[in-house]
Amino acid sequence: MAVVRWAYELAESLLADPLPRRWAHSCGVAARAEALAAVLGDDAETLGAAAVLHDIGYAPALAETGFHPLDGARRLRALQSVDDRVVRLVANHSFALLEAEERGLREMLEAEFPQVDDQFLIDALVYCDMTTTPDGALTTSTARVEEILGRYGADSVVGRFIRRAAPAIHESVARVQARAAEAGLTL
Repeated sequence: MAVVRWAYELAESLLADPLPRRWAHSCGVAARAEALAAVLGDDAETLGAAAVLHDIGYAPALAETGFHPLDGARRLRALQSVDDRVVRLVANHSFALLEAEERGLREMLEAEFPQVDDQFLIDALVYCDMTTTPDGALTTSTARVEEILGRYGADSVVGRFIRRAAPAIHESVARVQARAAEAGLTL
């Protein structure tokens, strides 16, 4: 759990003061990850770190491209001590490739940060992010997609991305909920 503790410290130092609502969301996403620990086994720490770090690219100190998954992953990669899977999960969280495509950054994202080869770990991070409100509370993926559309607008880059990603988001969430139910967890 030392990795998760370190991840909390880094994310808090980057988000808590300049972006308190983003920090609250990140804490809620991390709480969802902790709830999944029993079904993740050895990957629980990887998911926990990626969950709390997934939005650090929004931090003003890190924003270079304006695409938070890429900016956050680049910062983590520069630290050199961060597990490569955590870095790639941050880069690709919640179907970021689709948003990267909308922004003309897909080839760059794919080249720098290939997807991890673990579908359940990918799904688990999608579940954690897309069932957490901007304020850190638990929600449904349907409500979360609607909230994002309402905040950004359907015709914005984020709006176009989230409409394209919504079916895959809901499928990921359903797979995680099914696996958790098989393990006797109530999410």
